[in-house]
Amino acid sequence: MSIKYPRDSKSIMTDLVLPSETNPINNLFGGELLARMDRAASIAARRHSRRIVVTASVNHVAFNRAIPLGSVVTVEAKVSRAFKTSMEVYIDVWIEDRESGECIKANEAIYTFVAVDESGRPVKVPELKPETEEETLRFDGALRRKQLSLVLAGKMKPNDATELKALFFKD
Repeated sequence: MSIKYPRDSKSIMTDLVLPSETNPINNLFGGELLARMDRAASIAARRHSRRIVVTASVNHVAFNRAIPLGSVVTVEAKVSRAFKTSMEVYIDVWIEDRESGECIKANEAIYTFVAVDESGRPVKVPELKPETEEETLRFDGALRRKQLSLVLAGKMKPNDATELKALFFKD
């Protein structure tokens, strides 16, 4: 399998917030945004793996800014790290200022996908090589996030979480 880059998986979805997608105070429903992020992230994971992918977990979601009715919303997703059969996908959500056209970061999320064959069994995915400073930070952080998730789920002993130990204990 050849090495791939985050840019190879980039997925961008732009849409308008419609009245049926808003809550009583005319902001986009959180669940609607989660669905949009899941779709964009699954496209990114599929582009990286060129396989069927399934959402394994929603690791982090930050609803930092409300997205009002009528907003133009752009969801951008890229694979931030590939493991054996899973991929972490980092999602940035932008809203476009109606008057200036400036894009403002509204939210972000991190999802994990697993590549599977037609029978639903996990399959290997290509390695990922970050190219930019931001991609490198997200790539490095992905291993810490994975280890933390495994420790919290009881699937890894804290002493085996080398990346987490390195954060808290100096040799």
